[in-house]
Amino acid sequence: MIIRQLEASEKPPMDLLLLADPSERLVTAYLERGQCFVAEKEDALIGVYVLLPTRPDTVEIVNVAVDESCHGQGFGKRLVNHAVQQARSLGYKTIEIGTGNSGVVQLALYQKCGFRITGIDRDFFIRHYDEEIYENGIQVIDMVRLSQDL
Repeated sequence: MIIRQLEASEKPPMDLLLLADPSERLVTAYLERGQCFVAEKEDALIGVYVLLPTRPDTVEIVNVAVDESCHGQGFGKRLVNHAVQQARSLGYKTIEIGTGNSGVVQLALYQKCGFRITGIDRDFFIRHYDEEIYENGIQVIDMVRLSQDL
């Protein structure tokens, strides 16, 4: 697998990006403000993430997604670790990431990659999404925020 920055002439992989965030409006806004990276395996796009500057010296990883046919093979961990290295090389001091309260697999992954829980953004998904979102049979209501010092 290789991970590279999406070139300006390339169309973002919306099918993958929407796996991580069902709001095309929010995904488009992230893409306008951030840098999109894609993972390729045998000339097929299998993963994506966006690195989004949020505050001075701070960047957030958003829209981390791996094609469902490639789950459980370590590609998500490689994407997150790539984002951490990318942020470090760009001079950021802190990297953040968030996931829904029902994202058990994501919470485990992010902590394995060195992130620590820093807070809960209560009712985040109620405030920012028109439709209810369910994951693992649980309504996604709160955003669990994690960060790592670089």
